[in-house]
Amino acid sequence: MCGRFTQTKIDGYGIAQRFDVPMDPDEATMGRYNVCPTEQIAIVSVKQEEERKLRSARWGLVPGWAKELGKQREPINARSETVAEKKPFADLYKRSDRRCLVVADGWYEWLRSENPKQPRIPFRYTVDDELFAFAGLFGFAKIGEEWVTSATILTTRANEVCAPVHDRMPVVLAGPDEEAAWLAGSDDPELFVPLAAARTTVRPANPAVNRAGVEGPELIEPPPAEPEAQQTLL
Repeated sequence: MCGRFTQTKIDGYGIAQRFDVPMDPDEATMGRYNVCPTEQIAIVSVKQEEERKLRSARWGLVPGWAKELGKQREPINARSETVAEKKPFADLYKRSDRRCLVVADGWYEWLRSENPKQPRIPFRYTVDDELFAFAGLFGFAKIGEEWVTSATILTTRANEVCAPVHDRMPVVLAGPDEEAAWLAGSDDPELFVPLAAARTTVRPANPAVNRAGVEGPELIEPPPAEPEAQQTLL
């Protein structure tokens, strides 16, 4: 699954150039080291055959019938194996104008500690140390007088690098060609295969990332090793 990710880049022009979009992203979606569900994320979409558009969306798909946010299931992930048949994803999957790229440069997974009293151990995964895109779906819901855009991220089985920590990973589209195919409505199952392990890097992250709302570049670095306890001289 994918329950947290990063988009640490702050170069709006570079992001726009990488994803061939004409506008800069919402600043709230940039320079993020701990993106959590319900927060704003940057997505790229295409309306019919018009140019690509970069917009922000709430992470967690809000049903079109919802009257309030957070009062119903708002899935942050959709399994790629069943996305074409399972509600509420199937109707969006069939429409190319409801597919999106979720802009990211890393994601987190957690390993349970052998000591149940200790916190889970976070790991951050990156792809060629560059920006990339998760395959996503998005939709709209009218909450009160406001239209809310929300999105979910597709997942697939884990590759060899991710599997020791979790049996699932996000669908990372392999490159610009695959991103274009996804946005165009392709049903090619090759889009959903796990990203090549050779392109995936994993490093321990700071346990501080376990808490939602915490931000900062220190989160993607492992904590400093604890100094050895001083020996007592007898």
